[in-house]
Amino acid sequence: MCSICGIADFCGEGASPFLAGRMGEAMSRRGPDQNGAWNDKKVAFQHNRLAVIDIENGRQPMTRAFGGREYTIVYNGELYNTPELTEELKLKGVSFETRCDTEAVLYAYIIFGEDCAAKLNGIFAFAVYDREEEKVFFARDRLGVKPLFFALKGSKMLFSSEIKALLNHPEVKREIDIERLWQLLFLSPVRLPGTGVFRDICELEPASCAVFSRDGLKMRKYWELKAEEFEGGAEEAVKKTRRLLTDAIRRQLVSDVPLCTLLSGGVDSSIISAVAAEHYAERGEKLSTYSFEYEGNKESFKASIFQPQGDDSYAAEMAEFIGSGHEVLTAPTEKTAELLFDATLARDMPGQSDIDSSLLYFCSLIKKRHTVAISGECADEVFGGYPWFYRKEMLENPFFPWAHEPMARAALFRSELIRAEEGYEYLRGEYAKMAEGFPRLDSDSDAMLQSRKATWLSVNLFMTNLLERKDRMSMRSAVEVRVPFADHRILEYVYNVPWEIKFAGGVEKALLRDAMGSYLPESILGRKKSPYPKTHNPGYEALVTKMLLNALKSPDSRLAEICDRKKIEEFLRRGGGTWFGQLMSKPQLIAWLLQLEYWLSAYDVSLLL
Repeated sequence: MCSICGIADFCGEGASPFLAGRMGEAMSRRGPDQNGAWNDKKVAFQHNRLAVIDIENGRQPMTRAFGGREYTIVYNGELYNTPELTEELKLKGVSFETRCDTEAVLYAYIIFGEDCAAKLNGIFAFAVYDREEEKVFFARDRLGVKPLFFALKGSKMLFSSEIKALLNHPEVKREIDIERLWQLLFLSPVRLPGTGVFRDICELEPASCAVFSRDGLKMRKYWELKAEEFEGGAEEAVKKTRRLLTDAIRRQLVSDVPLCTLLSGGVDSSIISAVAAEHYAERGEKLSTYSFEYEGNKESFKASIFQPQGDDSYAAEMAEFIGSGHEVLTAPTEKTAELLFDATLARDMPGQSDIDSSLLYFCSLIKKRHTVAISGECADEVFGGYPWFYRKEMLENPFFPWAHEPMARAALFRSELIRAEEGYEYLRGEYAKMAEGFPRLDSDSDAMLQSRKATWLSVNLFMTNLLERKDRMSMRSAVEVRVPFADHRILEYVYNVPWEIKFAGGVEKALLRDAMGSYLPESILGRKKSPYPKTHNPGYEALVTKMLLNALKSPDSRLAEICDRKKIEEFLRRGGGTWFGQLMSKPQLIAWLLQLEYWLSAYDVSLLL
C-alpha cells in the first residue's frame, strides 16, 4: 500500500517534478518505507511506499521496456491473483524481475492494453505512462477500496491518492460551491459519485479507467454489476458462497510483513478470523486478533436497534474458539476527542467524528506490531445486513435511507446562506436518479427488486464511505487494511441470489450464516448485527460540547459565520436520536461540527454561496 501522485501535460509547459514532489510530501504518512520519483518533460510521477510484498525489489515508480517501448507505473494496492496473472503473462513472453504485484500490473497493461484492469482481482489505483503513445492510463478497483482523485487545470492533469496532495498544487483552488456544501451538510461523510469535496477536484469512480492524452481525459467503466437469472437452489448457493469467501480470505493472507485480523465478535469479522486462524494453524503459526473498546463503555453502554449489545465478551469468546492471540484496544475519552482534528486531516473533510478518530487511534496501536490487517467491511452491503434491506419503509423513503433525519445538520445553519430546503430537493433528485439505476430483470419479484435496489445503493454510496474511512484512518498510521468481502466475485454472485435465500427465515445475512456456520460457535452464529462500536461515555459528550462552545466564542471562528447560534444552543439542550447510519447521534453531531470548524480554517476553505 502506498500513495501515488503525478502531473501530466502533453500540450503545455510540461510537468513540474518539483510540484509533483510537493504533492507527494503531503501523503508521506501513507508510505514511510520508501519514496521515489520519475519524470520526463511531459510527465512527473511521485510514490511513497508501504512495503508489504518483495520489500527489496518493489520500489516505485517502476519502468519496464517491452517490444522496444518503455512504460512507467505508480501503483497503490494489493493484487490477489498475482500467481495466475503472472503465469498468463509469462506465456506471452514476459520475464519478471520481482515477486511484487506492481510488476504484474505494469505488464498487464503492456500486454492487454486498456483492457488490463478487468484482468485484476484486488484493491488498486494506478497510473501507467505509455511514452510511445504519449498517454497516461489510470484504473481503480471495482468497489473503490483504494482512492484516486484528479484535477484538470488547463492542459494539465493532476492526480493523487488523497485530496490534500492536489491542494498542495498552486493551481488547485480551495473552493466549495453550494452544491458541495449541501453534500457536506446532508450526506457527509458520504459523497455523490465522482465528486471530491472541493470544486476543482474530482474522483475517478470505482470500476473505472481513464486515458489522458493530447485529446484530453476520457473515462469509462470497465466493469458493471449485472442482473442475471439465478440457477440452482439454496444448497448450491451456500456451497458456492462458502467457496468464494474462503478463497477470497485465503488469497488476502499473503504478506511479507506481520498480519492480523480485526475481530469484533460479530459474524463478519469472526468468519474472517476463523478462516485466517485455520490457515495459520496449517503453517504451525498463531493468528493475532484485535478488538476495540472505549473508556467507560462497560458502565455507560445503551442498547439500540442498531447496536443491541457490546462486543467485548463475544470477541473474547471467538478468540478463544479459534485460538488466536487476542488483544483489546481501548480508546481513552480525551484521546478520542483530541484526534477529531487529525481524523479530519486524514479524510480531508469532516467525517464520522469519533467513529473516525477512535479508529485512527486504534490503528496507531496496531502499527506497533502489525502492518497488515484484515477487516470485515462490506458484508452488510453484499449480503443484506442493514435495516433498509428488509424494512421497506426505509427504502421507500424519498431520501438516502441511512440519513434518518436529513435536516439534522442543515437546520443548524443560517437558512439565508445555505438554502436548506433547496439543497434537500436537489439531493433528493440525485437520490431518485441513483435509486432507479440498479440492474434488474423483468422476472424479478418485489422482494428481489428491493434486495437489488438496497444492494446497489449500499455498494455505490454507503460502502464507499466506510472504505474511505478505513483507508484514510489506517494509512495515516501506515497500516494496510484488506477487505475480503469486497472481492467482486462475491458481489457478482450474491447479487443474483434470490432474496428468500439471502434472508431465509427472516434472518439478516442468512446466506452468509448458512455458508460459514461451521466456522463459528452458536452464540456468534446467531448474533444480531452490531456495527463498529462508538463511545457511550457521557464524559465524551460533555467534553466535545465544551470544545464546541469555546470554538464558537473565538473571533476567528469560521463556523460562527455560517451557523445559527440559537439553533445550536437549542440542539445542545435537547439533543436527538440517531440521525445518520447506525452510530451518529447527538455526541457525534457535536463532534462533527467541531471537525467542520477545524476544516474550514485549517484548509482555508472559500465558500462560494
